[in-house]
Amino acid sequence: MKVSVAMAAYNGEKYIEQQLESILTQLRADDEVIVSDDNPAGGTKEAVDRLGDPRIRYVEGPGKGVIKNFEHALSLTTGDIIFLADQDDVWLPGKVAACVSEIENGATLVLHDAKVVDENLNVINESFFEINGSAPGFWKNIKKNSFMGCCMAFDAGLKDAVMPFPDNLPMHDQWIGLIAERKGKVKLLYSPYLLYRRSGDSLTGRPTSLSQKIKWRVSIIKDVLL
Repeated sequence: MKVSVAMAAYNGEKYIEQQLESILTQLRADDEVIVSDDNPAGGTKEAVDRLGDPRIRYVEGPGKGVIKNFEHALSLTTGDIIFLADQDDVWLPGKVAACVSEIENGATLVLHDAKVVDENLNVINESFFEINGSAPGFWKNIKKNSFMGCCMAFDAGLKDAVMPFPDNLPMHDQWIGLIAERKGKVKLLYSPYLLYRRSGDSLTGRPTSLSQKIKWRVSIIKDVLL
């Protein structure tokens, strides 16, 4: 099965080479990485070009924020199995093989654990699942989301069900995960296959107000159920 990696980038030059190298070592010659860059005037393209790897396809993003940028990258994938990737993490050995094996054995979507690290890759916490309370289940993940895109892979057949993304989504990865819960089989892997970098440059994980969280949950329930 062909593997596609959809990566959203924005001023990614600081870490993206290290991230791409950790991904490419796990891919085969006919696999692909789509890098959608929401700030083409920045240094991301130059960093990507330095790798000189034909499996990487660099494209300019839509310039409408991280969710639309991931949607754009996802729309260009051609593989049978799709991984989402942030620009600043590091994939650990065995990630691709473990996720592909589960999907080949019937999983619609795979979610694996990660080690939380600082910007220098020093481990802050050994298990994101543990600190986040990650678990499967539709209503559980409405209440508190477990689906973190950088730890997800899914069957490409799910694309038709999740795209186009609804307007005003709180998180694209939660949307994909909830649709997988409704339409297929979700498998959790409790081994950490990612160094989840938390730094001032990160584009995700920012706090939101309680009222905004409630509005988002009402909206996403409507979108999923309808």
